[in-house]
Amino acid sequence: MGVILFGSLAFVAAHAQDAKGERRSFTLGEAVTFAMKNYPAVRAALAQRAQAQGEVSLARTEYLPRLNALWQSNRATRNNISGLLLPQSVIPPITGPVLPVANGQSVWGSATGVLFSWQPFDFGYRRAVVRAAQSSRDRADAESALTQLDVAAASAEAFLGLVAAQQRVAASQADVQRREVFAKSVHVLTTNELRPGVDASRADAELARARIQRIQSEQALAVAQATFAQALGLAGSIPQIEAGGLLATAPSGLSATPEITHHPLLAADQASVDQARSRVRIQERAYVPRFDLQSAAFGRGSGANADGTVAGGANGLGIDRGNWAVGVTVSFPIFDFASIRAKKRIEAAGVERQQARYDQTLQVLTSESQKAQAALDAARQVAAETPMELEAARATETQARTRYQVGLATIVDVAEAQSLLVQAETQDSLARLDIWRGLLQVAVAKGDIEPFLAIVRQSTPGGH
Repeated sequence: MGVILFGSLAFVAAHAQDAKGERRSFTLGEAVTFAMKNYPAVRAALAQRAQAQGEVSLARTEYLPRLNALWQSNRATRNNISGLLLPQSVIPPITGPVLPVANGQSVWGSATGVLFSWQPFDFGYRRAVVRAAQSSRDRADAESALTQLDVAAASAEAFLGLVAAQQRVAASQADVQRREVFAKSVHVLTTNELRPGVDASRADAELARARIQRIQSEQALAVAQATFAQALGLAGSIPQIEAGGLLATAPSGLSATPEITHHPLLAADQASVDQARSRVRIQERAYVPRFDLQSAAFGRGSGANADGTVAGGANGLGIDRGNWAVGVTVSFPIFDFASIRAKKRIEAAGVERQQARYDQTLQVLTSESQKAQAALDAARQVAAETPMELEAARATETQARTRYQVGLATIVDVAEAQSLLVQAETQDSLARLDIWRGLLQVAVAKGDIEPFLAIVRQSTPGGH
């Protein structure tokens, strides 16, 4: 174990500077905290939550009255005519007497006014719209929490993966060193014709294979470093880690974890269900009369006189007549019942779809929680066995080399013993990491990583 830790620290020291030449090191807790504050997906989720809150505020503005103002000046002819014109938005209306003869003489005209409008009641329509916006906000909140959970889990998993990669490099380096020493002794024996020459070839082959495995483990370490940097939002740099007490002793179990129904993914699905139900309520309150309390003050000016004559100059640019009005307008879309009924059916089907997704998510999370607990239990059992395996493998390797030196064992026996030893060293160094992984998976399956981080703080010097 000491050889592995020493080799791991040596490798870290050799790669201690990032792409900018600055040393930056993280404990597991610090890595998770850094990722949750700086990873782009978290910032995007927080922005989405703020946007959803803004939509709630926007929906509430529908309760406020409206006050619109207008001013208009124009120059136009005054050829009015009797007759009906259906409502449209192309031909401007004209007022005044019908002239006996049309002419192209134009006059100034002006108009100004303000209109106050307020909807005193709406049979619950605006409240339904606000509730739909609130459901969207709740969904954004849950999705933000889910994003933070995913980012925290990814950074923690990348940290543990990097520690594991370092342990594999250290184990492979120790294996290379043992095989180099053994290969030299074999060459001495074969040179003195105390062992057949094939033993030297076999020792060289085993040494070459160990070196290849070391190269492969170093490649895996480089990949793990890149993965860890990306998980922190520091892609392109080489952040370092401090394993702390993660490799010392097996961690205890998690403290009380929340019920799985509090998982952010379930909360997001429940918010989607509530949002769909809000849309149904909007349609239920859409087929009602609309009452608008209105008041207006307005005035007009014109350069045309009632007797058909024209006032020249700037007449008509000012306001000649003023008026005011107060009233109530009631509007009702009588023939909209068919479309509203169809919309209600569509939204009701959306509720069923979202509810089914919620039920499916609950099934998946329950299964994932059981799998994570099973993996944690197995990791604890394995960690209890690896020290015995390591001790036996070391004794076997020592005995095999000794027996080979005195001619009681073959080169194959030594090669197998050394392979068994490097495997045992790797498994023993990774056994406690697998327990940490199991604890992380259980916490993530429950939807709250804080109990996991609490154990990390207890196991890390300084409480970070």
